[in-house]
Amino acid sequence: MKEMTIGEVAAHSGLPSSTLRYYEEKGLIRSIGRRGLSRVFRADVLQQLSLIALGQSAAFSLDEIAAMLDVDGQPAIDRQRLSQKADELDRTIERLSAVRDELRRAASCPAALHIECSTFQKMLKAAGAGDIKPKTGKASLHRLRP
Repeated sequence: MKEMTIGEVAAHSGLPSSTLRYYEEKGLIRSIGRRGLSRVFRADVLQQLSLIALGQSAAFSLDEIAAMLDVDGQPAIDRQRLSQKADELDRTIERLSAVRDELRRAASCPAALHIECSTFQKMLKAAGAGDIKPKTGKASLHRLRP
């Protein structure tokens, strides 16, 4: 089994050593010992780091990712949790789409100043009231007050 120092893992993964130490502290990866003052990892730590990066790209927190790893750092992924995260991402996409659409409307407002734009004013009021949410069907602001 090939072993790698923390410096070698950092070089191969592109992650700083401080991140690797933090991941180890969080229980996401595990060193197998030391070579002098350097931590030593099994070569499969690179696969574990790829799994962590994949989880982060899917908006999983480090704690959620840690819960998806067994004691050997191998994937032990709950399919139901993946489905729940996909549903969460759908809701986030809908909300962000609504915000994007309203920003485009505000950007095209003909008023000299945005503060004078009725569309922008409605957007401000909706944001202040927590009402920037997708409608069923097309995403947009709803319950706008005049």
